[in-house]
Amino acid sequence: MDNWQNFLKNLGEWRGSFTRLTPQGEMVGSTPSILTLEGFEDSKLVRFRLRRYDNPDYQDPPSQDYSQDYRSLGRQAIFFDTGAFSKGPWQLAPFTEFGAEFGFVDGDRRFRFVQLYDKELKLDSLTLIREFRQGSVAEERPPLSLEQLWGTWRGEACTAYPDWRDPEISATELILSKNGQSIQQVSTVGNQTVKSQGTIEGNQVRWAEANPCTLLLLPDGGSSNTPDRLQLRQPFSMEVGWLVGDNKRQRLIRHYDEKGAWASSTFVIEHRV
Repeated sequence: MDNWQNFLKNLGEWRGSFTRLTPQGEMVGSTPSILTLEGFEDSKLVRFRLRRYDNPDYQDPPSQDYSQDYRSLGRQAIFFDTGAFSKGPWQLAPFTEFGAEFGFVDGDRRFRFVQLYDKELKLDSLTLIREFRQGSVAEERPPLSLEQLWGTWRGEACTAYPDWRDPEISATELILSKNGQSIQQVSTVGNQTVKSQGTIEGNQVRWAEANPCTLLLLPDGGSSNTPDRLQLRQPFSMEVGWLVGDNKRQRLIRHYDEKGAWASSTFVIEHRV
């Protein structure tokens, strides 16, 4: 897997917005944005530029204008074959803010999401970033509903590791079913199966686990599934999904081990059968 070549699949000018959400999924503000990723020197150098605006018409001058050149990527950022990526800290530490970013690319669309925890390791804020390639006619997906997720999903997972060993490719199956206000999930990756029970509460699902987790249903076909609070000396995962078609979904999962160290990142492409 060539991390740099996969990163280059994000090149272009992307117009969209940064939308701030509470941990309960409530919108608290949105900022229009233009993000440009431009390649130079046969794409050996990539110039990143992010402009944010106070008005939806992208009228200059921007309220924020930040640029940075890249010739390499930090090893904590993993880019997959479609251009999808996850990046975040190497290590969970006490009394330190913690977070991760997840990004998907599909044609002329990008969907990115940031999960942030405060110094007490409680989920503090979420940021939804919806982007459209400049000049395209790409449209936003409808808000995600549970009805769009019911059934059996089968696909393939690519799991990458911090030490850059060859990624592991595994078959996946995800079964989601409903019984009243309860939801059951059976997730199989390779030969490992995990069963979860949850309760539907509005636009979210509360999973009945030792460390409570919440699945948020988001605009643009998105979802966020993450612990409400991180705990030291306990493994955890952070996940974001994007429904890119009526029966096609992508998911990114970032795994941390019992020592709080980043252990792996997994990218899933699955189809409803």
